[in-house]
Amino acid sequence: MQAGMAIFWMVVLGVMYVAMDRYLQPSASVITSDGGLQLQRHRDGHFYVDGSINGQPVLFMVDTGATSISVTDALAQRAGLEGGEVVQFRTANGVRMGRLVRAQSVTVGPLQARNLTVGTGYTGTSEQDALLGQNFLRQFDVLMRGEVMELRPR
Repeated sequence: MQAGMAIFWMVVLGVMYVAMDRYLQPSASVITSDGGLQLQRHRDGHFYVDGSINGQPVLFMVDTGATSISVTDALAQRAGLEGGEVVQFRTANGVRMGRLVRAQSVTVGPLQARNLTVGTGYTGTSEQDALLGQNFLRQFDVLMRGEVMELRPR
């Protein structure tokens, strides 16, 4: 009897875990008819979007306060972001060391920018995490309406 109850509660907890994991995932972005991209604000207040750097998949958190794109060291290595200048970054979370390198291409949905500066040394929750900063955003029209951010080609 006790083994049956334990299995029952393990199944219930497993279902709840999967449901919460899906609930906590960022909303999918929507490509508009004019080639723009609409992002829904995530429940944590940020905007997230899938993209790539030099063809390597990345999950960007849009950071309008960041000067440039920032990536983890592991992502930088996979994307071939080598060399560069060693620098000290002053961030909201304090000072950290990293490098400034050039990415051949940064893509977010249908939007692409080339030859952008990327900072390495970001500490996201996974190796695939990155910040999408102003050096990408300023190449597009950025509109905010309530819980929606839209990036449009110029």
